[in-house]
Amino acid sequence: MILRHVTIDCADPYRLASFWSEVTGWPVSAEDNPGDPEALIEAPSPVPGLLFIRVPEDKTVKNRIHFDWMPTERSRDDEVERIIGLGATLHEDHRRADGLGWVTLLDPEGNEFCVERSTGERGL
Repeated sequence: MILRHVTIDCADPYRLASFWSEVTGWPVSAEDNPGDPEALIEAPSPVPGLLFIRVPEDKTVKNRIHFDWMPTERSRDDEVERIIGLGATLHEDHRRADGLGWVTLLDPEGNEFCVERSTGERGL
């Protein structure tokens, strides 16, 4: 079996896909347009794409699943600042004085996700 997409319920699929496209650098599908009931960002193979689907309900509680991102081109702190500049908000800061830890952010619709230390900060 292959995991094809991770699907995220949302109010505005194209807007949220555009945000995540900026975060990841993965393109929004050329088939998707503003106002469509769904929008896909296409990840490089073999990574599953992110599919955003419009639902009528608002998000009301903490996510039951969320993404943990590890930057490859920037430090954790630089990546956090970049993503906040794209429209995310700081939710919880778990960084420690010794350099360990992570930051929990919220995307424009309030979905939680974490940014961990980068590959370079981990010595990878």
